[in-house]
Amino acid sequence: MSANILTVDDSASIRMTTKIALTNAGYKVTEAVDGLDGLNKAKSAQFDLIVTDLNMPNMNGLAMIEALRKSPAHTGIPIIFLTTESDAAMKTRAKAAGATGWITKPFDADQLVKIARKVLGK
Repeated sequence: MSANILTVDDSASIRMTTKIALTNAGYKVTEAVDGLDGLNKAKSAQFDLIVTDLNMPNMNGLAMIEALRKSPAHTGIPIIFLTTESDAAMKTRAKAAGATGWITKPFDADQLVKIARKVLGK
């Protein structure tokens, strides 16, 4: 069975690029348009991996991760940040919040798939 991945990004083009890369690698992708949408979708279905942007309207990626990590059902799910942000202090905050990894935009589709495979162990 292929892994279920939730992608959370306010940019339609990034969502499309991410979905194409992950779908071509055999993953099932669900899209969310911001952190609030991502949080609601994460709570209503089972995901094996979450890929999220940091800077988004309504709820940013950091706040979404913090909210998800408070829920026992979401403590073990790998969460990857996909963001233009490359600030070391922000990376430290993201790790503290429970982020598993970090990919800086613009990103390479192969790199995303490679990281997805690594954290999913498949």
